[in-house]
Amino acid sequence: MTDSTTWRAEVIVVPKEGVNDPEGEAILGGLKSLGYDGVQRVTAGRLLRLTVHASDESTARRAISQMCDQLLANPVIEAYQIEIVPEHGQEER
Repeated sequence: MTDSTTWRAEVIVVPKEGVNDPEGEAILGGLKSLGYDGVQRVTAGRLLRLTVHASDESTARRAISQMCDQLLANPVIEAYQIEIVPEHGQEER
């Protein structure tokens, strides 16, 4: 393997605007029934944590984006956000 850094990524996957979100609606209903009337909207999603080896942040981000497009998210109905940082104890080379 070439010179690489270990990157930690958090991917948040949520339904796109306008897509039915029954889980979010159920949570909203539950919160309202508990008296939390100030809550106007809930969007339910998934948090995925990945650890990858890549030569730099850009390469890691591209790879994770491809993973999201191919498997981790359904690009037709879901949006995703990627946050990536060098793994604890390592610095970018």
